[in-house]
Amino acid sequence: MRITGGIAKGQQLKLPKNCLVRPTTDRVREAIFSILSSLASDWSRGLDLYAGSGALGIEALSRSTEWVDFVDQEPRCCAIIKQNLEKVGLSQRAHIYCCSVAKALTFLNNEYDIIFMDPPYSDSTINNLVTQLANSKLIGAKSLIVISHASRSPLGHSYDELSLVKERRYGDTCISIYQKEVKP
Repeated sequence: MRITGGIAKGQQLKLPKNCLVRPTTDRVREAIFSILSSLASDWSRGLDLYAGSGALGIEALSRSTEWVDFVDQEPRCCAIIKQNLEKVGLSQRAHIYCCSVAKALTFLNNEYDIIFMDPPYSDSTINNLVTQLANSKLIGAKSLIVISHASRSPLGHSYDELSLVKERRYGDTCISIYQKEVKP
């Protein structure tokens, strides 16, 4: 797995072994960032939930995001994220929280410009977590939430104040992008 753009383009990332991690393919990551570039230009602060190898957050850092917080509950994944950040020279622009996403949503208090969620396809709590995220102080007026999920498990068109703005399918992977509804 390689970084597809920015200052770390072409750098090979390590993947966690013996973990139930489904890395986002290079093709899908490239598509995500192509879509994002058409929706917003400023992603100074990012959050990578269910980070796995950290590929999405590292890709964002490579493409000029100033800071990314990574969250994964698996210690082996957290160690791989740290190694990947060090390898590409971006560890000074990130923090890794080794805990569950549900727990992280209770203590994180920054507003993020871009939030990635790439949960296991079998995670039945995803709708609840998106609702919890929608009602958190992590979402600002211009925040974009990118959720990777199984095509066979569609997400809702809205979660409280979050509305679906784009959706793309790539084989079994579906990318749903949400933004806060703009109130007149």
